[in-house]
Amino acid sequence: MIAAGPLHKIGPMTGDDPLSAAAGSDPSGAGPGGPRAEAPVVRLAAPSFRGIVRIVLIVALCGLALYLLWRVRAVVQLVGISLFLALAVLPVVDALDRRTPVPRALLILVVYVLLIVGVAVIGYVVVPSLVKEVEQLAHDAPRYATDLRRNSTFRHYDNRFHITRTLVRDAHRLPQLLGHLAGPLKQVTVQAVAFIGQLLTVLAISFLLVLHGRQYIGLVLSLTGERSERYRRLTIDIEEAVAQYVLGNITISVLATIATWIVLTILGVPYALALGFIVGFFDLIPLVGATLGAIVVALATLTVHFPTATIVWIAFIVIWQRFEDYVVQPYVYGRRLQVNPIVTIVSVLVGGVLLGILGAVLAIPVAAAIQIILRDWWSNRSGATSAVADSG
Repeated sequence: MIAAGPLHKIGPMTGDDPLSAAAGSDPSGAGPGGPRAEAPVVRLAAPSFRGIVRIVLIVALCGLALYLLWRVRAVVQLVGISLFLALAVLPVVDALDRRTPVPRALLILVVYVLLIVGVAVIGYVVVPSLVKEVEQLAHDAPRYATDLRRNSTFRHYDNRFHITRTLVRDAHRLPQLLGHLAGPLKQVTVQAVAFIGQLLTVLAISFLLVLHGRQYIGLVLSLTGERSERYRRLTIDIEEAVAQYVLGNITISVLATIATWIVLTILGVPYALALGFIVGFFDLIPLVGATLGAIVVALATLTVHFPTATIVWIAFIVIWQRFEDYVVQPYVYGRRLQVNPIVTIVSVLVGGVLLGILGAVLAIPVAAAIQIILRDWWSNRSGATSAVADSG
């Protein structure tokens, strides 16, 4: 009876509650089956006053930053366009800088002058040709309508829907519509002054970025500490990707212009060079640009040898676009710009909504830059995770 007292007191801890016994008797967590990890204890505590103030300040500062960013969104757009132009011009300036002893600032000015002259020459060639084409189309509309009605199939639908009558009426109104544009030209002039101011701002910022951009980047990278080398490689990859896209896009547009000019000249389409420039300009726009340019030229081919010239042009443009997609673009862009198709479509749509045609043109290099950043982040995150797993 004397020994039963201690056993009765110890029994509830060892027999009735083995977990409590194990936890109390062996602090290391070792049991009959070997060592066992102690279960983590999660405790919820009320946040401190300092933590609440910190969260409120972070939220307030983020809201203020977003508000200021929205207010200066026009400036942000100009800086983004300037950065894009600087990345486009940078490879050309670097190539000239390595081969000539001319000061870098003077080389940048020479490249700018060449770009402005090129745009002016294209405008001088295209705009008068388009005006003459519209006048000629209005003058010859009845003859084209008569030629179209010689086709029995077209004549059948024309008798039902009065297509030629509508086309002739609208064609005769084209010169009048051009005359009515004189009124809105006043507004266009006012907007052109603002555009010139923005253009000068973009050129000035791009000039400074091309001239001292690497110094600015080096200054920023010096603030990142031990990660500066990683961010430097990331910056170089983005720079090369954007520059490759810009030069490649221009190269593809030039090839499309030359090919269109040759084909339209063979077909005898008037103002073939102007139409070639139009196709080259639209070809700069991703996804839909080439199709829009092809439609404009197809309308112009209706004026000569209908429907033979139109059929030949459609066949050519279909083959040419396949040649661009599978031969020219992979060769010019390389593997650096393999952007996911869904990302391409979404980025072009978003860019078009934000900046119109310019936004659609800038969308793919921006998407490529974001893809490079995400790929770098994911690779470093995976590497860090595997390193932690190996050490564990």
